[in-house]
Amino acid sequence: MKKTLPLLLRFAVAIILIQTLRFKFTAHPDSVYIFTKVGLEPYGRIITGITELIAGILLLIPKTIWIGAMLTLGIIGGAIMMHITKLGIEVNSDGGVLFGTAAVTFVLSAIILWIYRKEIRFF
Repeated sequence: MKKTLPLLLRFAVAIILIQTLRFKFTAHPDSVYIFTKVGLEPYGRIITGITELIAGILLLIPKTIWIGAMLTLGIIGGAIMMHITKLGIEVNSDGGVLFGTAAVTFVLSAIILWIYRKEIRFF
């Protein structure tokens, strides 16, 4: 269990990050709406997608888990702030699912970072 839980958390966050890429990279109307509303369409959508892809990959590589978790906290922290300040909790009548997913991803990333805190290296 000591190794299984962190692995499951990493996979869960990576899957959440990577599964959202199809919306960003195919210019899904919901994704375009969100990034237009916050004033970052199209470059913000594409850059966010690339950054989420990198974070998802880093979470799966043992030596870069903490980097992926920190990057995810930054990305998702920004998403949560956009929900709170510009988008609202509910976007396009989604019942708050997008915000809830962001909140869960943020918490799971924080847990992952806590688990791997001893691996954090600074120059």
